[in-house]
Amino acid sequence: MSDIIVVKCGGTAAVDPAAVCADVAAVAAAGRRLVLVHGGSAQIDALAARLGVVQRRITAPDGSSARYTDPATIEVVLLALAGSVKPRLVAALAGAGVPAVGLTGLDAGLLVARRNGPHRAVVDGRTRLVRDNHTGRIVEVRAGLLRTLLDAGAVPVVSPPARGLDGAPVNVDADRAAAAIAGALGARSLLLLTGAPGVLADPADERTVRGVVALTPDGAPPAGVGGGATVKLLAARDALRAGVPHVMVADGRRPRAVRAALDGVGTRVCLAGAAVPE
Repeated sequence: MSDIIVVKCGGTAAVDPAAVCADVAAVAAAGRRLVLVHGGSAQIDALAARLGVVQRRITAPDGSSARYTDPATIEVVLLALAGSVKPRLVAALAGAGVPAVGLTGLDAGLLVARRNGPHRAVVDGRTRLVRDNHTGRIVEVRAGLLRTLLDAGAVPVVSPPARGLDGAPVNVDADRAAAAIAGALGARSLLLLTGAPGVLADPADERTVRGVVALTPDGAPPAGVGGGATVKLLAARDALRAGVPHVMVADGRRPRAVRAALDGVGTRVCLAGAAVPE
């Protein structure tokens, strides 16, 4: 097991990416090796609105919800993440004295995904046959490039899209990308920072944060969990099954968000029946 920490910075407007970068820099200055993974849902939505590209949601059989990435939207995803969000994160880390390298999953084939084929799914509340959705699941992480950057003292800053098996861009969920990267690197910790204090028993009440969530063997979220927490728990399951021992869903809005999550503030996710390490 390595000493690597993978941090996923949520893409909601509530999370301050500059504050997360400052804390990543503080942890890196203490000698820890980190990979920062990001999405950018708020920025994608804003750019799509400016360009007049209608955004829709799709619900998969496992209950997770994702962006319906038609051909116009995959272009928006590329523009927003690689052209707007990532440069700001890299600049914030550089300003804090951390050498950072911005990458998408397309660079050097870092993330390889299998695009979803035609299938029936719920789109904006209606079941339909989906054919033009450029989304998929990661099937390979080529971690050699990340290891080289980490060994050189850099912080890789990674986002979707991934490279499809045919070479075309495929949108993948950033939480699950972070989990795949953590598993491929043999990371010690995966921190999923979001716009809530953790996984909530009552999504309408932030005082109901769960200290621990134990996932069943099939990885199904506990009763009452929905929305964005479902995807984060699926990502946590992926990481745990890949051998990552410490997985937290934690508040990305608070000061020292990375260090607080490393200290156990938030929701610790484990597999049912597995011991929770101290």
